[in-house]
Amino acid sequence: MPLSMTGYGRKVLHIENTMVTIEIRSVNHRFLDIAIKLPRTFLFLEDKLKKIVQSQFTRGRIDVYISIAGDGLSTRTLQADWELIDQYVNHLNEAKQKYHLNGEIPLTFLSSMQDFFHIKEIDGSLEKVHQLILDGTTEACEEVFVMRQEEGMYLTNDLVERLRAIHETVLQLRDKRDIVRKEYQERIMERVRTYLDEAFSKDGKIYQEIVLLAEKGDITEEITRLLGHIEHFEKTMNSKEPSGRKLDFIIQEMHREANTIGAKSTDVTISEWTVSLKSMIEKMKEQVQNIE
Repeated sequence: MPLSMTGYGRKVLHIENTMVTIEIRSVNHRFLDIAIKLPRTFLFLEDKLKKIVQSQFTRGRIDVYISIAGDGLSTRTLQADWELIDQYVNHLNEAKQKYHLNGEIPLTFLSSMQDFFHIKEIDGSLEKVHQLILDGTTEACEEVFVMRQEEGMYLTNDLVERLRAIHETVLQLRDKRDIVRKEYQERIMERVRTYLDEAFSKDGKIYQEIVLLAEKGDITEEITRLLGHIEHFEKTMNSKEPSGRKLDFIIQEMHREANTIGAKSTDVTISEWTVSLKSMIEKMKEQVQNIE
């Protein structure tokens, strides 16, 4: 059964004092286009997250939003470079003795030197959060997949109904074609009689030309191809493989045949049926655009 390309999934996960929220939105796209937005600290997970999405979907614009809230991931601590401080203090004391300077080294001097101190974050549960993000993304993708299945079922039912209506219209065209062909041939003969003399009835070549002209207005081939496209569409729709692109191509071919029938026909009824046929095919094309 075809899958829709529209879906949404959301997972909220907790670990210690940290909350991880994962949202995935899927919409129509000709190819598979993945966009991932997550905190800078976890950018190194982007490739793994893309592989998870690629394992689930083949087409669609997939937006993945990951946000992290809480203070349980790391602890900040102030660290001092004591070796460097010792060197500064020793050099300053040597300068005092060498140049006979008085006074103590003020604390403001030490605090003003940025190289002496730095803040370090001590990781707490980062590894657990990494795995939580990956597992949560997989679960959110599964929710999107389920929604795409449900939407795909609706699309399938709609396409089946429209395909049935198209098939009925094509069968009507097939039943009408012989009558139209005969009427078309008679109109040609009547016009020829109007403009030619009695020699018309004795000239076999003229009859051959009339037959050729009548065949140009025959829609048998187009009807046969349309019936073939309908069968192909139905088989493709029931395939387990992603079928959106194939279905779109078949729809284009169906529209081409309907246009040819409309161009050939001079019968009012067939012209009306053809307009209705093209309208139904166009609506199917709109629905197929949303199939993976």
